[in-house]
Amino acid sequence: MVPEQRVKNIVLKGIGVSPGVVIGKAYLFDRRDSQISFYKLGKASLVTKEVKRFRDALRASEAQLREVKRRLSEVAGLEPLHIMDVHIMLLKDRSLVRNVVQRIKEMSVNAEWAVSMTIDKYRELFEKMEDEYLRDRFSDIRYVGQMILRHLAGRRQETISSLGERVIVIASDLSPADTAQMMIDKVLGFATHIGSKTSHTAIVARSIAIPAVVGLEKVTRLVRTNDDIIIDGAAGLVIVNPDPEILHRYEEKKRLYQAAREVSLKYAKFPAVTKDRYKIQIGCNIEFIEEISSAITHGAEGIGLYRTEFIYINREELPTEEDHFINYRRGIGIEGLQWSTIRTFDLGGDKYFSDPKLAKEMNPQMGLRAIRFCLQEVNLFKVQLRAILRASAFGKTRILFPMISGIEEIRAAKRILSEVRDDLRMEGKAVGEDIEIGAMIEVPSAVVIAESLAKEVDFFSIGTNDLIQYVLAIDRINDRVSYLYEPLHPAVLKLIKEVVDVGHRAGIHVAMCGEMAGDPLYAMILLALELDELSMNPLAIPKVKEIIRSATLRDSKKLLKEVMKMSSATEIRELVEKTMREKFPAAFAVNGS
Repeated sequence: MVPEQRVKNIVLKGIGVSPGVVIGKAYLFDRRDSQISFYKLGKASLVTKEVKRFRDALRASEAQLREVKRRLSEVAGLEPLHIMDVHIMLLKDRSLVRNVVQRIKEMSVNAEWAVSMTIDKYRELFEKMEDEYLRDRFSDIRYVGQMILRHLAGRRQETISSLGERVIVIASDLSPADTAQMMIDKVLGFATHIGSKTSHTAIVARSIAIPAVVGLEKVTRLVRTNDDIIIDGAAGLVIVNPDPEILHRYEEKKRLYQAAREVSLKYAKFPAVTKDRYKIQIGCNIEFIEEISSAITHGAEGIGLYRTEFIYINREELPTEEDHFINYRRGIGIEGLQWSTIRTFDLGGDKYFSDPKLAKEMNPQMGLRAIRFCLQEVNLFKVQLRAILRASAFGKTRILFPMISGIEEIRAAKRILSEVRDDLRMEGKAVGEDIEIGAMIEVPSAVVIAESLAKEVDFFSIGTNDLIQYVLAIDRINDRVSYLYEPLHPAVLKLIKEVVDVGHRAGIHVAMCGEMAGDPLYAMILLALELDELSMNPLAIPKVKEIIRSATLRDSKKLLKEVMKMSSATEIRELVEKTMREKFPAAFAVNGS
């Protein structure tokens, strides 16, 4: 029999979510469910037995997750175990369990069908959500549903840890639990059909430095186990069965990338000081406490942005003060980090999908969210502030209020914070001294009134992700207009310059914590704007620091002067790209930026 010929040089373009170049054999990790059976239960006694079968599957799923968590906790260097806790919590979610049991009883159907229907309902609900972060949380619910179905069918979940050789994992989707298990030496990288830069999968992949590309629509159809695969995580490319010429080219690129990474990590903890002695602080953006170790390794000097939304997600009940405190305490006063900036709740009421009291908003991104939501739900806000203030006793703490659009909001937030501080002191609880209060500058109105805001706070933190979106009136996740999202748009640069200038005139610290801060392409521009701090994804820190140490403030200011004369974003980008490639050829040749 003639062996089937494999198609050569298939190039797939997706979203690079974790940098690096890997070359290896594919392993198709197929977690798709077989067709869900459907049958009616004739007798009441069968309904009771079916409910018990469902609950047995829940217990078996939880036991398996706890065993995976125990095994992973024994692997040196593996830290993202909170993901297991999320899935265990979902297995106990009263709303999910109640919906499945209700369907079994009221419709007299088998447990598999009831589970499948319930998960489908959640999928419909999550797909309607405007917020990308929230939409991505459905992956956890889908994973838990698949695990329950497998236990109902008497099959344990396939685990990546059982692989016998080093491979590149190909999948329709990889749950956070799957990616956590990739810490073992057998996995080189992964490529998936589903995913985004904000999904748990992407966050965990970056935190444990596994090259990864997501959003590859045809990857599970075109790739088979044992195919030769190249992943370029920086460029977002996957090449299937490359010919010798392409393979040789990427082997060289891999060598250059690894050499550059080794050099970057070697000097990662050195300060970001230009050749003419201008120093800028470098912080990290984190979502999970478990990312801190990686951040320190990659050269973070402090936590520039700790997103606290994860504490609220996938819960039937609101987190307690102690839930908050335990998380914040682990992120404050860490050896090797000089400060910790904790951003208060930055989502809207629409996140509580199990709470019917909170109305669904047509446009939650511009609705009741962030500081607006907190000022309406003061008791919820106070719980978080109490925990932050208690944790602040253990190290230098900054509190950052998001989506400030008016002076009344910052004053109201400060007033509530003062009340909470007084309450804690009356209770005899320790509170940190010299806590700094900051306003996130991400709404155009905040730029306009920056002079007034500067009198109310100790620092600004520019959130470029939303600021650019609002200034240019575009939706970043809408493919039809996302091309208009341009950090180098002259309007964006002028607004950033205005915020920095106003902040410095008022004598306050000005930071930037959006994606723009971590892109090496913009390093000289941000230097020239004289920001005091850049906060970014930990993996971006070594490269940005390296460029800053190789640059001068004088040359950066010359570039900015030319840029500010231009009226076209296209012209600005061309000049900046040309300048950066000329000044840092090795960095940008390896990055592919």
